[in-house]
Amino acid sequence: MKIAVMGAGALGGYFGGRLAQAGQEVWLIARGAHLAALQADGLRIASPLGDAHVTDIHATGDPGEVGQADVVLFMVKNRDVESAAEAIKPMLRDDTLVVTCQNGVSAHERLGAVIGDHHVVPGVARIPASIPTPGTVKHDSEFETLLFGEVDGHSSERCQRLADALNESPAASALLTNTILNDLWAKFCSQSALASLTTLTGLDIGPLRENPVSAQLFQDAIAEACSVATAVLPDFPMTEQAKYWGFIQRLPGTMHASMLDDLRVGKPLEHEYISGEVVRLGAKHSVPTPIHSVLYAALKPTADRLEAAAS
Repeated sequence: MKIAVMGAGALGGYFGGRLAQAGQEVWLIARGAHLAALQADGLRIASPLGDAHVTDIHATGDPGEVGQADVVLFMVKNRDVESAAEAIKPMLRDDTLVVTCQNGVSAHERLGAVIGDHHVVPGVARIPASIPTPGTVKHDSEFETLLFGEVDGHSSERCQRLADALNESPAASALLTNTILNDLWAKFCSQSALASLTTLTGLDIGPLRENPVSAQLFQDAIAEACSVATAVLPDFPMTEQAKYWGFIQRLPGTMHASMLDDLRVGKPLEHEYISGEVVRLGAKHSVPTPIHSVLYAALKPTADRLEAAAS
C-alpha cells in the first residue's frame, strides 16, 4: 500500500517507520529541522522493541508531492486539523482511508466536515514516544498499538488491510474495534484528567497518584468525564471507571502528558480539546463539570498566551 503520514512527529514517525520496514511505500510529511533530517539521513527509531534506521522512506513538506494514497495516517495536532485537512485533499481518491489520531473526541468529526465523512476512520494511538533530536523517534515502552474502526461499527476491508500491514511490520500492532467511539471516550476519560493535572501542576503522574488528596482529585476528574461520556454515548460503560484509574496506576511514575512537554518548550497547548472538550460537551448535555471547569479556567491564560505567540 501507499501510506502517507500527515504530521510525521513521534507517533506518525514510529508507525510510518515500522510500516516502511515491512515493505509499504511510506511518505512522511513533516516540517522544519525534523524534515531536513529525514530527507538527509532517513528515520531513526530507538525502541526497547528494536532500534531501526529506515532509509527506504520518503519525506516531504508538501502533501501535493505525494500523489494519491491508499491510506493517510492523520497525526497532526488538534489546532491544525482544519488546515491539514485542506492540505491532504490532493492525496485523496474516493476510497482513500484517513485514520485520525488526535487527542480528544472531536477530531474525526472536524476532519470529516472538510474532506467528507466517508474517508474518515477514528483511531486511538497507544504509544509513548518523543523526538529527542530531529530525524529520531524515541519509543519509551513495550506497548505500541493503533486501535481503529469504522464509526458505524461495521467491519470493512479497508480497515482490515491497514491492520494486516501494521501487524506484519516489526514492533507495531493494530487492533480493530466495532465500538471506536466508546474506545475514544474510554481513553479520553483518563487522558483529560492526566493531561490537565500534569500540565497544571508541572508534575509527573507518580506524585499525583501517591498523594491521597491529588489522587482523589484525579479519580473524581475521571468520573466527571465518564458522566459526560454517558450523556454523549448512552451505551458507554460507566461501570468501567475503576478500570481507567487502574490504567493510570499501571503507568510509569515518571510519565506525564505531552501537553506538559509542549508547555515546557513554549508550544501551543491542546487545552481546548482536553478539559475544554469536557466542559463544552457537559454544558451541551446538561452534565455539571465543576472539576474540569476549574482545570480549564486555571490553564486558560497560559494557553491563550502560547496560542497568541504562535499565531
